[in-house]
Amino acid sequence: MPSSAASDYVGRFAPSPTGPLHAGSLVAALASWLDAQAHGGQWLVRIEDVDTPRCIPGAAEIILQQLALCGLHSDGPVLRQSERAAHYQAALDALIAQGLAYPCGCSRKEIEAAQSQQPARHSAAVYPGTCRPSPYGLGLQGKAPRAWRLNIQAVRDLHHLPAVTPWMDAQLGPQQQNVAQDVGDFVLLRADGLWAYQLAVVVDDALQGVTHVVRGADLCDNTARQMVLQKALGLPRPQYLHTPLVLADDGEKLSKQNGAQALDLSHPLRALNAAAVHLGLPAQTGSVQEALSQWTALWSTNESTH
Repeated sequence: MPSSAASDYVGRFAPSPTGPLHAGSLVAALASWLDAQAHGGQWLVRIEDVDTPRCIPGAAEIILQQLALCGLHSDGPVLRQSERAAHYQAALDALIAQGLAYPCGCSRKEIEAAQSQQPARHSAAVYPGTCRPSPYGLGLQGKAPRAWRLNIQAVRDLHHLPAVTPWMDAQLGPQQQNVAQDVGDFVLLRADGLWAYQLAVVVDDALQGVTHVVRGADLCDNTARQMVLQKALGLPRPQYLHTPLVLADDGEKLSKQNGAQALDLSHPLRALNAAAVHLGLPAQTGSVQEALSQWTALWSTNESTH
């Protein structure tokens, strides 16, 4: 487990209000809370509602109620991404001013068509840089701008970055990704006018002073992109820990999208025990607060499996 001075550590739990918390999201919530407690730090809750079409009215309030029943309370005001557009615009403006972001006129169909002409290396479409401006490409070529993208090669050139972005994950160990090859110039502002997840997360982590990101392993693939964007914006890099996923009966990741059931919190300790066991911690009896205290002590002494 990484060490940090008590006054320096800031962690966060950042659910999307697309439905109530399920068993998988409680694992991430508990792990992030325990890591903050073990370091004597702050634990913040951020509602990531930037993708408004997917958000369900009232879900954020339900999530906060679920966390409270489990004894997990934010140490500061709950931040909502839907109220922070000015911060994201300022970040995009800074990238544009440095020549690190550019407008893109490509539709999803055009990107998929261009990808089909390339050797099959990825399951998802990798943006081929069609609208990348000179000296990295040909620009819009008369197309109307639809979205804004990060120019990864320009970031690498400006900051003398290697092609592969490496990092040490506190749970998964050494990781690396070639963002240009595996993802391409990713979107910062979507064609529908909504802010992209990557930009919002990076900006908010920095403005909230987040030093440690503890989240589910399904989000590990985002880490290299966020690190490149942090470098482009001159922002600090948090430490990362990705927790094991809770899988459904069919072996797929438990998620709201595949019908994961909302947590049954008629007995909060029962739900917390299931999450703790998934993290390699023993089940507890007694009150929720007593259980949280026991798990914090175990987390602090590295007796958990992370």
